[in-house]
Amino acid sequence: MVAIKRFASIIFVVAAMAASAQSQVDTSTQVFDSSFRSLKVSVEGNDYVAPVVLLGGDSRIRIEFDQISPEMQYLRYSVVHCDADWQPSMLVDSEYVDGFNEAEITDYAYSSGTLVNYVHYALTLPNDDISPTISGNYLLKVYPENEPDNVCLQVRFSLYEDKVSVVPAVTSRTDIDYNKSHQQLSVEVDTRNYAVDNMYQDLKVRVVQNGRIDNLVAVNQPQRVASRRAFFEHNRSLIFPAGNEYRRFEAVTTNYHGIGVDYYQFNEPYYHVVLKVDEPRAYDSYTYDRTQFGRFTIRQSDVDRSDTQAEYMVAHFALAMPELQNGDMYVVGEFTQDRCNPANRMYYNHNEQRYEAEMLVKMGSYNYQYFWVADGGKPNPAVVEGDFYQTVNEYTVYVYHRPAGCRYDRLVGFTTLFSGN
Repeated sequence: MVAIKRFASIIFVVAAMAASAQSQVDTSTQVFDSSFRSLKVSVEGNDYVAPVVLLGGDSRIRIEFDQISPEMQYLRYSVVHCDADWQPSMLVDSEYVDGFNEAEITDYAYSSGTLVNYVHYALTLPNDDISPTISGNYLLKVYPENEPDNVCLQVRFSLYEDKVSVVPAVTSRTDIDYNKSHQQLSVEVDTRNYAVDNMYQDLKVRVVQNGRIDNLVAVNQPQRVASRRAFFEHNRSLIFPAGNEYRRFEAVTTNYHGIGVDYYQFNEPYYHVVLKVDEPRAYDSYTYDRTQFGRFTIRQSDVDRSDTQAEYMVAHFALAMPELQNGDMYVVGEFTQDRCNPANRMYYNHNEQRYEAEMLVKMGSYNYQYFWVADGGKPNPAVVEGDFYQTVNEYTVYVYHRPAGCRYDRLVGFTTLFSGN
């Protein structure tokens, strides 16, 4: 059996090498089967940090999701090690996992007292079945039993080694403007307690703003090196649009209207939560609001267990503005995996002169923004939300090391910082 699995792993690596030679593999966190909802990947016990934990430490990655169904499904999962750019590493399973790289999801529970029937699934890593042995980026795939190619969903997470000191800084006094619409990062990597042979070639820095991978920045060489410290600074790539605070709504009970809620109504078979009509903010003044940097939290205030007792509702979004041409508008947040997909695309209601969208969501608190995507272009929240230098953004900084002869990118440093207030 071991020989068969190792042979299968080698076949996978060869296939991955052939695929990567032709095109990039989409490893972003996403849901492929629309019956799966409320996908959440986080650090166990803390929903408000990036899914990154120390290799060999006490913290674990937690992954939760629901399937809209009255019956449970036997689901399995496996992990794939990835490089700094989230492409599959050329490693076989035994090089990054202790034991077999496949396990069954045994933590599941049926919904209780809800109009919408669903099954809640959860798993944590590392666990007794799958325990990664090296640092770096990982992609976890979930699929039905005996159907490993029929992936229902996939999530990203990372394991790091605390080898280098990462000291980032962020300012609105950038190399392209001064206290206007951008924020610029600088990153110092201190390797005085860790051996790096070639500081200019062996280190890679990746920076993510608010968990969004569409504007991930990759820097593969420092501007200067001094006293075993690498300085990534005055780099145009590290200048980010400042954006705006996330919008939010809170639907935790039908007994009162929470933040951003206009009213509730019941149209069989669903409750509907109609949100207050939004307007563009690009030309307004900046207003601070404490948000969760795009994240969502499942919570229903009048039940004991929100994971299995929280109700699903149809959320109605509306953005009042003239129709834009040659592109599409989307509602985006962690609850859409920060992606612009058909499921969260808006349509224009000419009678009401506004963009509208309906989405099935579980009761809780949600952050979101409106992203405009021009035909052939990239997601651009600034069209609706604006860019304000005062915005409080969450920046996660990853430092990778691949010395000569090494076959994978070690994640040797990680930190988070916040801009603005």
